[in-house]
Amino acid sequence: MPQKTHKKSPRRKRKAYKHPIPSRNDLLNFLEKIGKPLKIKDILSGHDLKGQRVRALLEERLTTMVRAGQIIENRRGEFCLTAKLDLITGTVIGHRDGFGFVRPDHGGDDVYLSAREMRSVFDGDRVAVKIIGTDRRGKPEGDLVEVLERGLREVAGQFIRERGIGLVIPDNAKLAHRILIAKGEAGKAKPGQIVVAEILDYPTQVEQATGRVVRVIGDPHQKGIATDIAIQSHAIPVEWPKAVRDEIKKFGASVPGPAKSGRVDLRDTDLVTIDGADARDFDDAVYCEPSANGWRLLVAIADVAHYVEIGSALDKQATTRGTSVYFPDRVVPMLPEVLSNGLCSLNPNVDRLCMVCDMRVSADGKVTKSTFVEAVMKSSARLTYSQVSDFLTGKSNSDIPKALHTALRNLHDLYKAFAKARQRRGAIELDIPGTRFELGRGGEIAAIKVVERNDAHRLIEECMIAANVQAAKFLRRHRVPGLYRVHAKPDPERFEELRQYLLSLGFKVPHPEHVEPRQFNQLLNQAKGRADSASISMAMLRSLTHAEYTPVNIGHFGLALDAYAHFTSPIRRYPDLLVHRAIRHIVRGGKPGRYHYDAGAMERLGAITSAYERRAEDATRDVEAWLKCEYMEGRLGEEFDGVITGVTNFGLFVQISELLIDGLVHVTSLSNDYYHYESATQQLVGERSGKKYRLGEAMRVQVQRVDMESRRIDFRPAVTK
Repeated sequence: MPQKTHKKSPRRKRKAYKHPIPSRNDLLNFLEKIGKPLKIKDILSGHDLKGQRVRALLEERLTTMVRAGQIIENRRGEFCLTAKLDLITGTVIGHRDGFGFVRPDHGGDDVYLSAREMRSVFDGDRVAVKIIGTDRRGKPEGDLVEVLERGLREVAGQFIRERGIGLVIPDNAKLAHRILIAKGEAGKAKPGQIVVAEILDYPTQVEQATGRVVRVIGDPHQKGIATDIAIQSHAIPVEWPKAVRDEIKKFGASVPGPAKSGRVDLRDTDLVTIDGADARDFDDAVYCEPSANGWRLLVAIADVAHYVEIGSALDKQATTRGTSVYFPDRVVPMLPEVLSNGLCSLNPNVDRLCMVCDMRVSADGKVTKSTFVEAVMKSSARLTYSQVSDFLTGKSNSDIPKALHTALRNLHDLYKAFAKARQRRGAIELDIPGTRFELGRGGEIAAIKVVERNDAHRLIEECMIAANVQAAKFLRRHRVPGLYRVHAKPDPERFEELRQYLLSLGFKVPHPEHVEPRQFNQLLNQAKGRADSASISMAMLRSLTHAEYTPVNIGHFGLALDAYAHFTSPIRRYPDLLVHRAIRHIVRGGKPGRYHYDAGAMERLGAITSAYERRAEDATRDVEAWLKCEYMEGRLGEEFDGVITGVTNFGLFVQISELLIDGLVHVTSLSNDYYHYESATQQLVGERSGKKYRLGEAMRVQVQRVDMESRRIDFRPAVTK
């Protein structure tokens, strides 16, 4: 009887060489056993390997291990185990003032790098550092040992000439370096223009970086240039590689018939999408109906995993992008438009593949049961937040089909139950408004509008949170590798600063070691009705840590949840796609041990996607700061009502209430006096006059100066008449 053959998974398949080289683990074990640094010839002889081809393959693998931070090549050309050298590997985070930090690959406190150590590295470089002590705040301080991998190949910035020497001043504030442009390497660039420079030589302790101008972006005041600069400065991929363009040719405009077979058919269920008026890709649809003593809630999410196969060119590019980036004037999508706005988008009245979280919710807002199924659906309508809000408040229902009225009221009733459950568990309620930029035809900024959240926003948010919680519990229950969205407790040092400020206001504040989300809400309730409530909310927000992606579940502090994962936006977030793949693997009968990804892969992907999320946030923040400055340039001399949102020893940060635009009132702009900064009470106090400027106080200001290069707006106190 012939033996059965089993096809190996792509992860385990290894390319066959005539003279196979050791795996990474084999090499690590070998170096560990030998116990001393080795040159490549010693590694070759230790494994009885010969020939130039094999040597080249081994060099390639060792280089990959160096980039991964597993080993270091010393100045004698010997390879050493990083762990044996007591080194920490991680990614450099630059600061506009010249110093920086290293964010460790495997978690832990960031390592401080002095301005001297930062001379030879850029923001985004991967490095190995040795801890030499602690800084003044008790945080670890390091010395640079090795640059493992350069994060930047090109830099965007302004081209200038100083004494005949060409320079590019990076637009990215985290890059404190200037790039020297040698004679003949400036191309057609003119002084003052924004350009892209390719790095020819990276900086050292004694020499500046050199480069050549490879592209002129345009003049600084050219409309729409802010986004071009941000894309280039933060190295956000915008072009689709040929392999991706070739791969997506197989996708049509509609879902093929065979792809729908074997799925739960929800095409007769009134699932609807509810998004902003300017949304183009629709990840999620919802439906709610009464069930027993509560409701049945369906959250249907675009089945991106069906189209983006593991290891494909499309998948590799999605990993490189990590997230879609939403700028005021355009979107840089994670997936090509044929998917993001086409086959994957849950557009109305067309068949779409989806992954559905089917939940039973009790009258008190608790999910009592949930299942995940692969389905096919047809959205009944594309609704906007304003349409749904108008309907729910009775303002207008003309834009909502009558057949959907009952389902929307069911959703609203369910939301009220969810909101009460959220309140009971103590999730932080920071309902801070955002801004929307309205652009003119030429790309110029026409207006800045403050966007208030309504029950339609909150309704969808609670439905998505419910589905995300069930996805996290599914991963945890089946022990399948996946990424959780975790949010750690506030940093004790930051919270202590907040605590001292709130104590000075007469608030009752818990100790940093014992703070819980519920207590944040109690503080917010104490602030209600106060003139400085918005500033207190902002100060509390600043004390919180940044959420991130990791396979190690530590819960979500802000939402007061013990398990949370991002499942609801796979069109625009790679972690959501990974969660879909994990769920689908189990739903189709797979075993956790035979899943394509292991814990190590998830740890790496968690670090990558968290970094790309921060990259996107930094890029959009830069563009918004540029547009705000551009808007205020036309309002020099005008007066606005504002609130003091920050106090420092050099002045006050004031936010214009109607525009949510921040500017600095420098201490020299205040009435003539010596001012002293009191950190505990967050105020500046005049030595002679006793005049106090306190966080949260109202202040009328006049626009004094706008600096587009530094993205800074200066105010001065308005003269009272």
